[in-house]
Parts: sequence; C-alpha cells; structure tokens
Amino acid sequence: MHAFTLLFLLALAGSVTLRLWLARRHIAHVSRHRAQVPDSFAGRVAIEEHHKAADYTVTNTRTGMLALLYDTALLLGWTLGGGLEWLDGLVRGAGYPPVITGTAVILAFLVLSTLLDLPFSLYHTFVVEQRFGFNRSTPGLFVSDLLKQALLLGVIGTPLIALALWIMQATGGLWWLYVWLVWTAFTLLMTWAWPAFIAPLFNRFSPLTDESLKQRIQALMDRCGFRSSGIFVMDGSRRSGHGNAYFTGFGNNKRIVFFDTLLESLEPVEIEAVLAHELGHFRLHHIRKRLMTGLLMSLAALALLGWLSGQDWFYHSLGIHTPSSWMALLLFMLVLPVFTFILQPLMSRLSRRHEFEADAYAVQQSSGNDLVQALVKMYRENASTLTPDPLYSAWHDSHPPAPVRIARIYATMNP
Repeated sequence: MHAFTLLFLLALAGSVTLRLWLARRHIAHVSRHRAQVPDSFAGRVAIEEHHKAADYTVTNTRTGMLALLYDTALLLGWTLGGGLEWLDGLVRGAGYPPVITGTAVILAFLVLSTLLDLPFSLYHTFVVEQRFGFNRSTPGLFVSDLLKQALLLGVIGTPLIALALWIMQATGGLWWLYVWLVWTAFTLLMTWAWPAFIAPLFNRFSPLTDESLKQRIQALMDRCGFRSSGIFVMDGSRRSGHGNAYFTGFGNNKRIVFFDTLLESLEPVEIEAVLAHELGHFRLHHIRKRLMTGLLMSLAALALLGWLSGQDWFYHSLGIHTPSSWMALLLFMLVLPVFTFILQPLMSRLSRRHEFEADAYAVQQSSGNDLVQALVKMYRENASTLTPDPLYSAWHDSHPPAPVRIARIYATMNP
C-alpha cells in the first residue's frame, strides 16, 4: 500500500469518526434539554415549539449521520474502488481530443453524483421537511429544479471546465495561477449576475409593494449609506415554510431580498432590525472579506494542486492508473475535504464573529429589542434548536447558538 493511500484512509477514518462523535454528542445534548425551554426564552417559546425544534434537529442530525456513511462509501468507490478509473476509461474509448474527453468525464461525474445523492435529497424534502410541516414543494417542482440545474451546468459549467482544462494543458507549470485568475473573474461575474439573471430562473422576485414598510427600509438604507437596485420579495413559500432575508450582488446589481414567509411572520420594526443586521455585513465589509478569503484559499488550493498534478503517486495511490488534468481536478475535489475538515472550526468562528458584529451594528441602527424579538420568531418558525451541543455548534454552525447570540445583543444594548 502506498504511503499516501494509508494517509488518506487514516484521515478519512479520523474525520468520519470525529463527525459521528460530534453528531452523537449533539443528539444527546438536544434530547437531554428537550423537556424544558431555556430560561432566557421562557414565555417567548412554547414548550410544544421547543419539542418540535428538538425533534427536528435530532431527525436531521441522524439523517446526516447516515448521509455521511453513504458519502464515505461513495468516496471510496470513486477512488480506491475504481469508479473514476472506470468512468475515465469509458469516455476515453470514444476517442475525442483531451479537452473534450476531460470535460465529458467531469460533467458525467457531476451528473452521476447528483443522481446518487437523490435518495437523501428526496427523503429530506418529502419525508423530513414534510413531517415537520416545512415542505411546500411538489414532485414536479423538484424535478423542474433538477432540470434547471442541469441546464445551468451545461450552459455555464461546460465552457468553464473546458477552459480550465485547456489552460492546464497549454500554459505550463503556472497553469494553476491562470486558472485562478479565470476562477476569480467567474466568481465576480456570477456574484454580479446571480440576482438579476440566474436566481429568477428558480423563484419569482416581486418589488415590495408595502409603501410604509418600503419607506421605513429606505430610511434605514439612507442611514447606512446603502444603495441597491431594489427591494424584492421572493416566493420562498413555493418550496419551504422557512423564512429568511439577505442582500446579494454588487455594483449596480445589489438587491435586498425578503422571503415572503418572513414578511408574514414579522412586524415592520422587526423586519427593519433584521435588515439592519444584513446591512451590517455590508457596512462592515464582511461580504468583501469572505469573498477575498475564499479567493485566497482557492489560490492556495490550486497551487497545491499544481504540484500534486505532476506527481504520479497522487493518481496511483487513489486508484487512477492513467494520469490526466481532469483526473487531477476530480481527485483533488474529492479528497481535499477529508484533510481540511479539521480546519472547519476556524471558519465557523470567523463567521460567528461577523454575526456578532452585524448584530451590534443593527443595535446601533435600529432597535436591539426588535432584533431579539425577530430572532426569537425566526428560531421558532424555523424550528431551530435553542440548545445545541456547544462543541458541535463550534464545529458546524456559522451562526452563534441562540442563547449566546441574544445574550450578546443585550450586553451590547447595556454595556
């Protein structure tokens, strides 16, 4: 057995064991606190709603454990089990030029991966979400979404993959730098184009018609120095009962978006507070920082891939007998998460810090009490657990646990 094969198997076993252990801790902790609403939420969250959130969390976590084992088996099947080698040989047999062959292999892998993930997607949507009253999608809409995603993969993904493979073959040892430049341009283009051209393929975005709410929001944006191309309501209720709000895009394509489900559950002052939080991310440059962090991480990853792609042992130790640029990309995409999972708490900690900062900004620009009330409603409506396991949350959650977050808001209001 090659040394890297052994290292990969040890890292995979370690990451899977750690994830399962964290999940078991989470289930035990949530179940142990199911019987009583935390003191800080007493009178705000009914015991029945607390029970629902606990049961929903436990169900999702158990399903996630099964999905993890399933994904691990697929990963081993694609790599050491010979799945990628079989797929590569099948496409190579058609005799197309390397760039066409590589593009076809990657697209085929992505399509097959989507199909293999379908059982869990269907179960989550039509069993778990349905059981807890969140699912509003239909089989027809589910299939329509899949077809649209496939269309986008063909129209956008195909030329991007082909261009990356051509650069890898035509530009020598620094190909990874040129691919990164292309990826950076593509990321910026998609950030700009998504709200106006791609998101409307999946949802309807209608201008906000409530004039009093629109005026309140406009006044908030003026105070925050934010300009957007419009305030829109998204028909999130077509698929789910979950509610949210966000802003997206940049330049002249910035949009503020509210889920219709959120507008139904919050009062105008609470909506203003939620939006103030989102605008805090903008004013504090969190979006830009996250984008730059992601681009720098992709540069480091591509530089590493640039070295690994020239090492025969990288392919042979992972079940590939015929090295190629497309196999290097696929192997790297599959294997990298195994080794980087240990870094996830660092990213979660950075994200939670941004959430605290955005909350503090919202307290300055609106009302902290309204923000707390809005968050409590969102926790309640989305069946978000109020008692996550602290270690699991530190590893997985991009947002602070509910009691910690609300205590921090009160501390900001009363320093």
